[in-house]
Amino acid sequence: MMATMERSQVHVSDKASDEAWLVQALWSARPLRERLSVLRAGRLGLARKTDALVSAISTELARTRADSMVAEVLPLLAACRFLEREAGEILKTRRLGRRGLPFWLAGVESSVERVALGRVLVIGPENYPLFLPGVQVLQALAAGNAVVWKPGAGGRDVAEIFADVMERAGLPDGLLTVTDESVEAGVSAMRGGVDKVFFTGSGASGRAVMRAAAETATPVVAELSGCDAVIVLPSANVERVVAALLFGMRLNGSATCMAPRRLMLVGGGHERLVARLTDAFAAMDGVVVRDSVREQLRGLVEEAKSAGAVVHGDVRDVFMKPLLVTRARPEMQLAQTDVFAPVLTVMEFGDVGAMLEADRACPFGLTAAVFGDEVEATRVGARMKVGTLLINDLIVPTADPRVPFGGRRGSGFGVTRGAEGLLEMTAVKTVLVRRGKGLRQYVPTTDTHENLFGGVIEMEHGDGLRAKIKGLRRMIQAAMRLK
Repeated sequence: MMATMERSQVHVSDKASDEAWLVQALWSARPLRERLSVLRAGRLGLARKTDALVSAISTELARTRADSMVAEVLPLLAACRFLEREAGEILKTRRLGRRGLPFWLAGVESSVERVALGRVLVIGPENYPLFLPGVQVLQALAAGNAVVWKPGAGGRDVAEIFADVMERAGLPDGLLTVTDESVEAGVSAMRGGVDKVFFTGSGASGRAVMRAAAETATPVVAELSGCDAVIVLPSANVERVVAALLFGMRLNGSATCMAPRRLMLVGGGHERLVARLTDAFAAMDGVVVRDSVREQLRGLVEEAKSAGAVVHGDVRDVFMKPLLVTRARPEMQLAQTDVFAPVLTVMEFGDVGAMLEADRACPFGLTAAVFGDEVEATRVGARMKVGTLLINDLIVPTADPRVPFGGRRGSGFGVTRGAEGLLEMTAVKTVLVRRGKGLRQYVPTTDTHENLFGGVIEMEHGDGLRAKIKGLRRMIQAAMRLK
């Protein structure tokens, strides 16, 4: 499916490709402080363009302009400022010194550098067209890379405004390329040769990207969707739980990768919570759901109903209100599928152990939110295999620019954002320098060397002082014979 992608395999006669790689090499060679000064100017420019950025975001997304400001623009700017302040420390060369250096490697000085990958491909999602890919682009640029940004459906306009602002801020021409929104544009970019792919989207699309990248062993960071759980313990504050779940259903029409999809109630006494949610969901405004998603959801709901679930709401409504599916069970497909529509399955469990066993039936592991006594909730969350654990909150804290974000299991691997996300945009280069004129490391080994190395092993790793002393003597005797 994919043509060759590595830089060494790109035809050198392709002048445009050569020029693009040269632009990246020159950008990477600039001191980090200069690159960050461009990002700072870009941040200020993006802030001035807030109105244009918000206006460029697709009106098909179920949100207000204020939603776009707080969910897209504000966290993007915060992420940029984080890079301005912290990238120098995160990316600095780590010199290892002598501590921990084996004595038999004396004379070697070691350091670990973080260097630019080269050219990265950022494949953005449809649901958050600015913030999610924009942070990845900023981190890639800070690390010294060139970037190809393939927007999701409806995301090209806002991506082009972003690129224009960055160029006006001093970003070299050709360093950031925005493609069209088609799948073919992403395929073409990979054929052109990229050093790493950063994908945000559905599990099915992510697996297709990974299959294509595997043809040339191109690494991928995959931020995939989820079927996220909200766990409610008996000690939970009902008002907080209700408010959080309503927020999760309302935000972006619930087309959010970490929107709540499974409500897992532990212990008894949750009748009031379920009744509150039933009434609150019925009172919410409906949203337009894409036909393909509606058909997917219709099939999942019918399967759940046939297995004994009770559905509150109607998937056929043109403006669909959130669906609450009670009496659900973990083996139902609805409780195991990443669907971008406002639906919440409700499952009840006698204890935490039963809940955790049921959670493992779901193949995703993006986020989990646990509501209840903080100590108890933290203890429960520690047993869940997810990328992000939230205690007594939902979605909002993940906007902290300092924290990484990524999933586990079917929700992908690798992270974006935070220090760890910035490091994903780099390659490790280990530099080892031999000091001195000695050449003993190149001498052919003999039986005496066998005694020497055996003594070293015994001296350093023997069990007890007597064994270590014995090894030391053996090592010294062998060393004297080698002189």
